Amino acid sequence: MKCPFCSHQDTQVIETRVSEDGDFIRRRRQCGACEKRFTTYERPEVNFPTVVKKDGRRVEYDRNKLLGSFKLALRKRPVSTVQIDSAIERIEEKLLHLGQREVISARIGELVMRELKKLDKVAYIRYASVYRSFEDIDEFRALVDEVRK
Repeated sequence: MKCPFCSHQDTQVIETRVSEDGDFIRRRRQCGACEKRFTTYERPEVNFPTVVKKDGRRVEYDRNKLLGSFKLALRKRPVSTVQIDSAIERIEEKLLHLGQREVISARIGELVMRELKKLDKVAYIRYASVYRSFEDIDEFRALVDEVRK
């Protein structure tokens, strides 16, 4: 693997660890030229379903988009990155278990809302208010009342 610091091609694996849940392998590497250390992660490649948008466009599933949605909803909220990663992994697992080649974006949005509701009620309301495109204050109030129960 090429060194990210000096682009030298010769790097050596110093340490290898399997994650707690066994989903990926973490490797510590050292460059043979500049001797700097860096970490790489090895994950199995899986085929997620294609996402069908509201306008009918089809796009590839992108974990970074999902992460961005979580980070925006959870901005300045007391939720750790570990909790966010776990929520995303649960969503991805559900998408894979659907066994479908395509999934509508609304289905992913509902999965995100379900996970946010478990993580943080304020983030859930933030996300839902944008995702559901509320037209008036009564719809927003109904959502807040739902969360209070």
